[in-house]
Amino acid sequence: MFRFLTSGESHGKALTAILEGVPAGLELDRAGIDRELARRQKGYGRGKRMQIENDSVQILSGVRHGLTLGGPITLQIENKDWKNWQESMSIEVPLPGVKRRVVTRPRPGHADLAGSLKFATHDARNILERASARETAARVAVGAVAKCLLERFGTRILSHVVSIGPHGLPPGNSIPWEKIEALPDDSPLRCVDPELEKRMMAAIDEVHQAGDTIGGSFEVVAAGVTPGLGSHTQWDLRLDALLARALVSIPSVKGVEIGEAALGARSRGSEYHDDIFYEAKKRSFYRKTNRAGGVEGGVSNGEEIRARAYVKPLSTLRKKPKQSVDLETKKPFMAAVERSDTNALLAAGVVGEAVTAIALVERFLAKFGGDSMEETRRNHQGYLRQLRSF
Repeated sequence: MFRFLTSGESHGKALTAILEGVPAGLELDRAGIDRELARRQKGYGRGKRMQIENDSVQILSGVRHGLTLGGPITLQIENKDWKNWQESMSIEVPLPGVKRRVVTRPRPGHADLAGSLKFATHDARNILERASARETAARVAVGAVAKCLLERFGTRILSHVVSIGPHGLPPGNSIPWEKIEALPDDSPLRCVDPELEKRMMAAIDEVHQAGDTIGGSFEVVAAGVTPGLGSHTQWDLRLDALLARALVSIPSVKGVEIGEAALGARSRGSEYHDDIFYEAKKRSFYRKTNRAGGVEGGVSNGEEIRARAYVKPLSTLRKKPKQSVDLETKKPFMAAVERSDTNALLAAGVVGEAVTAIALVERFLAKFGGDSMEETRRNHQGYLRQLRSF
């Protein structure tokens, strides 16, 4: 079983992830994980934190001579900003006079108030440090391992930004994989339409000048997914449910759409569902459209998996803080301002790729198993032969 946990605070010493269930013999190196971490730090509209951090992973266990061992893998990412927070985030009881950076004014839209109520604290710092999107760096590292494994079996995952505020691609416009793959590494927003991207950037500039934030949406596309991942037999095995859960777990994501779900809600069945065809030469079923987004009945059907995530504006507002109430005095205040981004859609898309890879690899290994890559590959190849003889 592929599973993982992350730990660490935004301004703590480091972020750590422990994952297990990765078969032995998978080629894995730091450089590949670091590339994914670097992608997460990019994007037009990011804040000053990205100028401080230069994320790089340390692999502390589970890999020897470039190959996974089959045991738990420990990944660690240093927080370089820790040197400025050692006293405020100290594990030991602070000495008298140490600045603790207490937060008593919760931000609407953040976990500050709900978390403080849940964990019985009047210092929202105890909540926001873990609730911060900084945690997603650890998930991107885990996702990089998942991506590496899936790529060995022909599955690749990418993302692109669909909209920023009111500026977006036309509804029902399915972007071909080749156009997403062709986006350059230095693309400011990973938008496939250069003119639209300029309008998006102008909108971010306008919002930044106003001290505000702006939301948007991104799409994750997984190509080459083996049909048969997930199951209709139990609610918690349905692949679309697992993908939706993974994507909505990303901070600020408030909604997920598998395929063209919104279109389907406005359509008749005769207009919406994807016709099925069969190619005798390849001995395989296929579709000419993909409104289902690659999942039918909770099971991957062999088409590209496509999921869109809708991201709310970030809750830290530099010049337009929302009304709040002090946790201790109960008096009204304008909400606290923490360091934040104006927009982080490109980064959110990279995190979306990671959690999609995690959801897919969990179901992939549940189906094909294997303590070693050789065994997993043998099981997968046998299943492919079964599909061709169907």
